[in-house]
Amino acid sequence: MRLRLVGDVVFTTPAIHALRRHFPAARLDYLVEPAAAAVVRHSPDLDAVIEVARPRGLARLAYDIGLARRLRRTGYDLALDFHGGPRSAWLVRASGAPRRIGYDIPGRRFAYTDHVPWHPDLVPPRHSVLNQWDLLTPLGLAAPTPSGDPVRMTPGAEAERAAAARLAGAGVAADAPLVVLHVSASNPFRRWPRESFAQVAGALALANPRRRIMITAGPSETDAADAIAAGAAGAAGTAAGAIVRCGDPPLDELQVIMSRATLFIGGDSGPLHVAATTGVPILALFGPTLPARSMPWRDPAAPADALEPGPLACRPCHQRVCVHGDFRCLTATTPAQVVAAAHRLLGAGA
Repeated sequence: MRLRLVGDVVFTTPAIHALRRHFPAARLDYLVEPAAAAVVRHSPDLDAVIEVARPRGLARLAYDIGLARRLRRTGYDLALDFHGGPRSAWLVRASGAPRRIGYDIPGRRFAYTDHVPWHPDLVPPRHSVLNQWDLLTPLGLAAPTPSGDPVRMTPGAEAERAAAARLAGAGVAADAPLVVLHVSASNPFRRWPRESFAQVAGALALANPRRRIMITAGPSETDAADAIAAGAAGAAGTAAGAIVRCGDPPLDELQVIMSRATLFIGGDSGPLHVAATTGVPILALFGPTLPARSMPWRDPAAPADALEPGPLACRPCHQRVCVHGDFRCLTATTPAQVVAAAHRLLGAGA
């Protein structure tokens, strides 16, 4: 069970693949909320993906009781709570599985038979894949490596068709170099400034007239993406036609588009980690978080680079309030730095 968020669900996929190796004949089911379900929906390692709704008030109680009864009827032998929240702990306990593994978090211990140390502190940094993998240590599985246990995501056939249609509808030729800029994040503390994204998109468009720059965002930030695309078109001048804004594809479709791209640029958000499930070169923009925790976990042969501010006493932070009020961990990275790093990753002709 990992109910949310997109990046955190991606970080569980190496563990899921390892469980399939370790228990090749087992039935493996995954509980996840709809917003992140696309990450695992078509996983060949899973037998079923159970999408968990989020009703409110008394409806939540009735729903969870019904879900718990369903889990208990299934007769699971083992339950793993990668999420570690109150709701997931209760559901794992209510599943009736005789063995239940979870993090040793106060208020959750009642739910588990096996308690794994929890690492809530930001320092020293430790990759989130390793934090998720910790739940496999009671099963005797050795620690993962990025090359041997990369993050994974399998798109469905419908996503393949939809992505091809979306690109064709936007006039992106099959042989056109494509750069994807994902300009939003669910957390405002991780959003690079709009103006900076627009400058980068415009510069990349001007540098290669064949290149197409696709601006994407989450569904709640469509207006921001539209504004960035307009600003990028203005910065690109005669190359304004290279700026592509063709809606905001769902995660599985976005993953297909990323696999076709020559570069992905984005902050520490779910789409960055979805990009890591492909071979696309990645330029990650870090602010309050650290590459040591969130860099793409995949074969090091796939190019990836991170841009982050210089040493700041306030970084990393818990992203509740900016103590300086100016989000300096984000604004310290300049458009010129991003453009230069993008060109290094793109190489000649891309």
